[in-house]
Amino acid sequence: MTEPRPDSRPTLEAVAAHAGVSRATASRVVNGGDGVRAHLVDRVRTAIRVLGYVPNHAARTLVTRRTGAVAVIIAEPEVRIFSDPFFSRQVRGIAKELTAHDAQLVLLLVEDRGDYDRIERYLAGGHVDGALAFSLHTDDPLPAITRRIGMPTVYGGRPGWTTGTGEDDGEGVVYVDADNRGGAREAVRYLLAQGRRRIAHIAGPLDQTSAADRLSGYRDALAAAGPELFAEGDFTPAGGARAMAELLDRDAGIDAVFAGNDLMATGALRVLRESGRTVPGDVALVGFDDAEPVAESADPPLTTVRQDIEGMGRLMARLLMHRLNGGPDGRPAAPDPVITATALVRRASA
Repeated sequence: MTEPRPDSRPTLEAVAAHAGVSRATASRVVNGGDGVRAHLVDRVRTAIRVLGYVPNHAARTLVTRRTGAVAVIIAEPEVRIFSDPFFSRQVRGIAKELTAHDAQLVLLLVEDRGDYDRIERYLAGGHVDGALAFSLHTDDPLPAITRRIGMPTVYGGRPGWTTGTGEDDGEGVVYVDADNRGGAREAVRYLLAQGRRRIAHIAGPLDQTSAADRLSGYRDALAAAGPELFAEGDFTPAGGARAMAELLDRDAGIDAVFAGNDLMATGALRVLRESGRTVPGDVALVGFDDAEPVAESADPPLTTVRQDIEGMGRLMARLLMHRLNGGPDGRPAAPDPVITATALVRRASA
């Protein structure tokens, strides 16, 4: 093994010489390639650390045709993204997984429809290798954009978009979602088991499949519920408060509420308290998400349906990296969608 000259920037050739391997072997290790024996990988990594070698990103991109960056696109206004802990938890999971793959996260926000032109130009410009997108609405143009430019993409949430020609664009799409319908069904059945009979539902925006699936789960468990027991919110505390006030105006006898997420549940909780009702004495309340710190810090703490938000983010990133890196034969991989389990967490509100 040779030692580097103290006045020179270490090169890949120097790393190979220090490790006692060929330049090709050192290059495969540096660029994350397969087929290098474990003890040689350790030697190359030791040489990188000892020499302080930093890969030339531009040269690496020319060789691998990869940028080492992934776009994370959240189809919501900035005010929602930074006020709803769901988004920070999911991005945290994505960031952890991308870090494990030595990939960079590029966050792209959608404030209004005009932002999609900017996003399309950025994605088409070759700045990222793939995209992770979540919180899409039914009429979101992003799926058509990524398909048009051939951008490998993994979605958070079951696809619900269509072309308008009867052909389902969601077919073959890779996505990660929670069992929204099953979790909602479990929540309502729990309320029924507690002896509650006038169970209302505050849904999220129904142009998102998560909200539509939770409404379906509510109806699975309570098929006889009339329209007076349903109101649509917007996944925010203010939306939950408006929906709760509307429901109480229609039916003062409501004795339980299943809210489509914890933030709407906190808004509903405030309105119930202002109306003189106790929770859970007069009205039992169940949310959805169990995203810290909302459910535990509520007064009383919320019974809720837990979904593994951070784990779903990690899964999204893992599926995308698998898709980019290919299978064992080196060919592009086409991973299957993943539906993760939910669990009811019982606290003081129900």
